Amino acid sequence: MELKLEVIVLPVSDVDIAKDFYQRLDFRLDADFIVDEGYRIVQLTPPASTASIIFGTGITTAPAGSVRGLLVAVPDIEAARAEIAARGIEVSEIFHEADPFVRAGVEHRIPGAHPERASYSSFATFADPDGNEWLLQEITDRLPGR
Repeated sequence: MELKLEVIVLPVSDVDIAKDFYQRLDFRLDADFIVDEGYRIVQLTPPASTASIIFGTGITTAPAGSVRGLLVAVPDIEAARAEIAARGIEVSEIFHEADPFVRAGVEHRIPGAHPERASYSSFATFADPDGNEWLLQEITDRLPGR
């Protein structure tokens, strides 16, 4: 069986503010359709990604800003963090954890990139205007089979 992640639905409170935010991050605008007064679909794709995000009106009943842990891989955590900050978007400081993946909350975060810059081990976070949270993860060498 072949299954490819295609689209992630984000709950937002203001479609135009969210659209502007993601375009500031250089997400490609794929669609902006107003079907009727209560149904609008906006689809954007992150740079170099095959999966997209969708938000709008009449798309989801989830509370705006309720999505956490949307992970995007970056080849250089320092460069990605600097570029996001340069676009006027608040982004956390770079951190790593003793465990192989990020736990919920901030209490396990250790400031700075992973000491050996091990792939999959350095992170930063940012959120859209509603609080949907994204996690940047530095991946330089993929695990076998990836």
